[in-house]
Amino acid sequence: QVQLVESGGGLVQPGGSLRLSCTVSGFTLDWHTIGWFRQAPGKEREGVSCISISDGTTSYTDSVQGRFIISRHSAKNTVYLQMSSLKSEDTAVYYCAAGLGPIPDMWADGDGMDYWGKGTLVTVSP
Repeated sequence: QVQLVESGGGLVQPGGSLRLSCTVSGFTLDWHTIGWFRQAPGKEREGVSCISISDGTTSYTDSVQGRFIISRHSAKNTVYLQMSSLKSEDTAVYYCAAGLGPIPDMWADGDGMDYWGKGTLVTVSP
């Protein structure tokens, strides 16, 4: 059974850091793309970052470029999202998702993502 489980969310002050983890079971990360998405209250879901496990290619949405870093630990079947210089607008439920193959052109819309986790809440507040 395929499962993606996010962890690492919580309350953090503006300017702080958090590291989210996405642990996958039921398949190996090889040949997959793993994406991080978020949805803030009252807003649509948006793609945050993704990584192609096979070659390490990454992509970021403009608003997190330079602040977030996505990485993978294949032996642990885990993908991380290191978030730094957090802002109040980063507050959202963060989801990870998996799809087979390289990064789709429209990954930020969720295209190509076949499996989704249930999310972890990140709250950035004083």
